[in-house]
Amino acid sequence: METYKFLLDLCLILLSTKVLGLLTRKFSMPQVVGALLAGVILGPGILGIITPTDFISDTAEVGVIVLMFCAGMETDVQELKKSGKSALIIALIGVLVPLVGGYAVAAFFNRPGMLESDASCSLFLQNVFIGVILTATSVSITVETLKELGKLKTRSGNAILGAAVIDDILGIIALTLITSMADESVKISIVLLKIIGFFIFVAVAGFIFCLFMSYAAEQFFGVADITGAYFAGLIISMTQREPYIASRFDVLSYTYLSPIFFASIGLKVSLPEMNGTIVAFAVVLTIVAILTKVVGCGLGAKLCHYKNYQAIRIGVGMISRGEVALIVASKGESLGMMSTAVMGPVVIVVILTTIIAPILLKPVFKRGPETTPDPNVDMSKNYEAINKFREGK
Repeated sequence: METYKFLLDLCLILLSTKVLGLLTRKFSMPQVVGALLAGVILGPGILGIITPTDFISDTAEVGVIVLMFCAGMETDVQELKKSGKSALIIALIGVLVPLVGGYAVAAFFNRPGMLESDASCSLFLQNVFIGVILTATSVSITVETLKELGKLKTRSGNAILGAAVIDDILGIIALTLITSMADESVKISIVLLKIIGFFIFVAVAGFIFCLFMSYAAEQFFGVADITGAYFAGLIISMTQREPYIASRFDVLSYTYLSPIFFASIGLKVSLPEMNGTIVAFAVVLTIVAILTKVVGCGLGAKLCHYKNYQAIRIGVGMISRGEVALIVASKGESLGMMSTAVMGPVVIVVILTTIIAPILLKPVFKRGPETTPDPNVDMSKNYEAINKFREGK
């Protein structure tokens, strides 16, 4: 009978993630927060009803691959082009500043006598990886708030959406680079050549199925499997068959794979093991996560000649980390890039930035004269893409 316990685990995960997801949605938060809480409550952190197993881990890995594949399919390439140079500059600086800030916080806490690390790579790479996690941006809650305020298609709103898509791509590339550096026998120049080779492969490959793209990325190019899945979806998004394929994958991801992936993150959190140092690390990391996005993206906006009130709006709109940070963290932990003790603080960062973003957005969008939409850019499709991805649909 013990061999069938995985069926009970699946039942509890799917039921609890749905119930708590709907509950958190009542409080204007993405359902992913509910899925995370479900994993924390059911896992060793609180009730101990479910323990992480190979089956859950393997299913979660498939889940994150399908998530990234769907994200690629839902990305509107033409609208991404229209967001232009401004979104690229905002995203680039909005990645570099959190990367440095996250590294600095990790370097302070991640040392003997403070955090006990069980990661297999060097402390330097562990600290850089924390910075990579903070580069992520998830704006589903942001766009929902902007819709309520009627500011979604303003110049600031369009900049947030365009930068968020580019931010995700830059984060995936950063993940590939840092995970490759964990192997001391690999030279960074070779890694860069492999990434370029992978993009050429993507351009030529055409309609390769996402699981094979994920395998090829890892096996032949040393690129993260989720990168292969994302660009496989991106290729499909430019074909006429995209709506049909997307509809099939959306059902599989939303009803089965995504809840298991997000719950599996929560299962890794052990609250009793979060001592004073880990709690302090979580608090400082959250503060740095907020400030570095506001400063980094705000600075990028100023360089693109946005006004001060617009730069503040854009910075605040990029605060939320969400699923992207969880995907990066989960991948890093599985590769020995991150200590298990750090997973709790990362989940705290995700939840708090998700809650804080809409609270700060409303007052900053009430300041300034901008009240009319930007007529040059229609990011509605990107909004739908980002919203579905961030909610695990």
